[in-house]
Amino acid sequence: MNPIGIFGGTFDPIHYGHLRTAFELQQALRLAEVRFLPAGNPPHRQQPLADANLRLRMVRAATEDQRGFVVDDREVRKSGLSYSVETLAELRRENPQRSLCLIVGMDAFLSLPKWHQWQDLLQLSHLVVSHRPGWRAPASGILGELLVDHGTGRIADLHDSLAGRIFIHAVTQLEISSTELRLIIASHRDPRFLLPDSVRKIILDTGCYLEKTPQE
Repeated sequence: MNPIGIFGGTFDPIHYGHLRTAFELQQALRLAEVRFLPAGNPPHRQQPLADANLRLRMVRAATEDQRGFVVDDREVRKSGLSYSVETLAELRRENPQRSLCLIVGMDAFLSLPKWHQWQDLLQLSHLVVSHRPGWRAPASGILGELLVDHGTGRIADLHDSLAGRIFIHAVTQLEISSTELRLIIASHRDPRFLLPDSVRKIILDTGCYLEKTPQE
């Protein structure tokens, strides 16, 4: 059984940068699926502008035509804060014999020690860090030591064990951010070609980003 990729985020809104990263990792790492988990109530950042159900609707619209892209709404349905370690624990119980790969960006990886019970993540899954130009993996400190102990350059290691490895993989750089998209839309400019047309239609129909939002 090939690994399951776990791709969480606020997706406020989801855009081609998210989708291209997920697609490249699905292909390169031979993932059985990439499971998108929109955060319901994220603890580490300001509240998303679009409500959880609307963001879930956008993620479903963006991913519906791609084989192997799956949307998981458990964090939207959950009351209280959405912690990755708790979601991974649920997924591990549901998939006791399947490798899990938590997909994070390099910026998120660099802030890993701030995550809730972050030391437990590698007991539940692998970490796949999407690397973009301009970011460097840490060579010292807590994360540098973590990479020495758990880092791997072998895709096979993600298949041969259930959890515990860190794999860094370069992905195509797309200069798109959800923050900038919200500002574009709030300024009544058209976000066409930055996100799927199905997502654009939802945004224009609902007017969900017409109020200018603070920076993430």
